[in-house]
Amino acid sequence: MRVDYPFADEARIRRRPALVIAVPAVRQDFAVLWVMMITSAQTGRWPLDVPISNLALGGLDHSCVVRTSKITAMDARLAVPIGELSEADRVDVRTSLRVALKDTLHE
Repeated sequence: MRVDYPFADEARIRRRPALVIAVPAVRQDFAVLWVMMITSAQTGRWPLDVPISNLALGGLDHSCVVRTSKITAMDARLAVPIGELSEADRVDVRTSLRVALKDTLHE
């Protein structure tokens, strides 16, 4: 999806790619998306980042990672579909997300 992300330190938004992780019922019943950040930042990689292997399938034109440590909820009306992850990338994201949630739930 491409979503409108607000800047924390500025009064503007920026259209950015994101990975939807919400179950369909959340979107249908509440018009809410749970999304993970997709970034092309080459510096400051985070430990649970997952590189996207098939950029064309994802509707992306340059190297990106799914930042599984950054999850947010957004209004579904602010999202536009642009692509999907390969099955291998989905497995890697699920694994990374499980690690992130396990660490969080045990604190």
